[in-house]
Amino acid sequence: MAGRIEGKTAVVTGGCSGIGLATVRRFVEEGARVVIGDLDSARGKEVVEELGGAEVATYVQCDVTSKEDVDRLFATAKQTYGSVDIAFNNAGISPPEDDSILDTDLDAWRKVQEVNLTSVYLCCKAALPYMLDQKSGSIINTASFVAVMGAATSQISYSASKGGVLSMSRELGVQFAREGVRVNALCPGPVNTPLLQELFAKDPERAARRLVHVPMGRFAEPEEMANAVLFLASDESSFITANTFLVDGGISGAYVTPL
Repeated sequence: MAGRIEGKTAVVTGGCSGIGLATVRRFVEEGARVVIGDLDSARGKEVVEELGGAEVATYVQCDVTSKEDVDRLFATAKQTYGSVDIAFNNAGISPPEDDSILDTDLDAWRKVQEVNLTSVYLCCKAALPYMLDQKSGSIINTASFVAVMGAATSQISYSASKGGVLSMSRELGVQFAREGVRVNALCPGPVNTPLLQELFAKDPERAARRLVHVPMGRFAEPEEMANAVLFLASDESSFITANTFLVDGGISGAYVTPL
């Protein structure tokens, strides 16, 4: 039986780890060809080999804050596989120096905004011309549950950047709906990724404060996010655009969490 995105070409940023890697694997399982954008060239080559080689996957070293790199990433997808059908704009950072507004300096603020928000602008700007020419496409931008509610643990630039991703996704989803292009924002809750594991290692108390707010009592696994991205990428979500797609274990719906 054909996969849910059989024959489509997907571009995934941050595709060498965490949610990005889980999504790359899921996309290939469902019949897509994937172009992976990431800074980790050694890991990128390993992932391509793991997936089955150049027929199904291509790695491009990409700094998502560079317009030239991002343009090259999407051009590679078109030149290699003939189309740009899906863009999962997922790359992001959450550095420890991004904290309370009282403690976060301007350089830290700007770095997070560039990687988390400007990169999504660049990726959407690069993907849209291909999709508009095709009259079809699905863009999924990684926002966060903190885009819709205040974070218990302050990360002022991260929260602001994800709010920007959500707002931009809504606007693009409305703007291009009649052109056959859908744009949605994936809003994960805390996910068991290297980013979160690093936070636990460096500051267990800060990380544990996140878990107490999750009604399901656990963090999500990257594969659970990948399943949500697959749905948004596939024709199963053909009437969904400009959407805040929360996959957060109930955080945004909870007033208090039972112990």
